[in-house]
Amino acid sequence: MDFSGLKLNGDEPVYIQLATHVKRAVAAGTVQDGETLPSRREVAARLGVNPNTVQKAFRLMEEEGYIVTPPNAASSLRLTPEIMARIQAELSEEFVRGFVKKARQNKLSQAQLIALIQKYWEDTACDTTN
Repeated sequence: MDFSGLKLNGDEPVYIQLATHVKRAVAAGTVQDGETLPSRREVAARLGVNPNTVQKAFRLMEEEGYIVTPPNAASSLRLTPEIMARIQAELSEEFVRGFVKKARQNKLSQAQLIALIQKYWEDTACDTTN
């Protein structure tokens, strides 16, 4: 698990951003069950944040069940099919909620939004470059 690509922002708490970064890696399939995470101190040093903030992120991830930290051992990912499905659903819902909120701010009606989604869905159906 690599945290070097994480760009922190001021929009949400850092510990949430850390946990979301891990969830996105899970959803993208770039991490595997059992993969070891860097130490809390290493993550804090790499990102220039307080170690207590990283501890809070790890605690949250443990509570949500997708990392485990045995006594005197490194934390590692625990990715059951159920946990992976839950993370994918959570990230998808978060994305759609934000998307709909922006559409409403731009005064798009539901019909306009659906028409635009259909248009761009069809336009990008053959696009494999993303």
